[in-house]
Amino acid sequence: MTTAPPWDEWNHILKIDPDKDLPEGVTYGDLCATGTDAIEVGGTMGITEENMEAVVEACAEHDVPLYQEPSSPDVVIDNRALEGYLIPTVFNAGSPFWITGAHKEWVRLDNGLDWDRTTTEAYIVMNPEADVATYTEADCDLSAEDVGAYAEVAERMFGQEIVYVEYSGMLGDENVVQAAGDAVDDATLFYGGGIHDYESAHSMARYADVIVVGDLAHDEGVEAVRETVEAASDA
Repeated sequence: MTTAPPWDEWNHILKIDPDKDLPEGVTYGDLCATGTDAIEVGGTMGITEENMEAVVEACAEHDVPLYQEPSSPDVVIDNRALEGYLIPTVFNAGSPFWITGAHKEWVRLDNGLDWDRTTTEAYIVMNPEADVATYTEADCDLSAEDVGAYAEVAERMFGQEIVYVEYSGMLGDENVVQAAGDAVDDATLFYGGGIHDYESAHSMARYADVIVVGDLAHDEGVEAVRETVEAASDA
């Protein structure tokens, strides 16, 4: 009997960027106690093994599932506090390096890669102004129909367990997120980007299985994050 992946039961992920500061007086422990279903440690720019390790260690003593989302093979850390690794593969990347190339390098460099704790996320990047779009040379000029087709390809052709619609830095188009959700049957749909309060969290959680909140933790702090946890649960 196959065990269901943990994200089947999630509503909310808090993504912590090791390259960004927390608001004054806020600790990683405070963020872990917001009620989020999981902590994902990752970012696009300024990421090192050292700052990854520091955040993972700070969160490790708290009772919340902890995952690393590395932006490149050279920042992957081996820490038993991690439940696992969520590895982006950007389906609309302009450079094949971010579809399979980086992943090939990781496998080549790491003979002991822990496949049992490694899952890929089929990213569809939608904000052309975001660092991740620049970094991966993503084609963000996509219709809702395009995104739905990418989501279906990810699930049906590539067997992806997670499809991730990413609007990093801006609140996305609900029609696009809905199209992605309608296109998948078994894959879990993550949505991230621009969630800043209860209303925006609730609106996206109606269409996505899991909402991912990131910048809010660094910009506003604990209570703002807690509102989005509540909204994801209510949706």
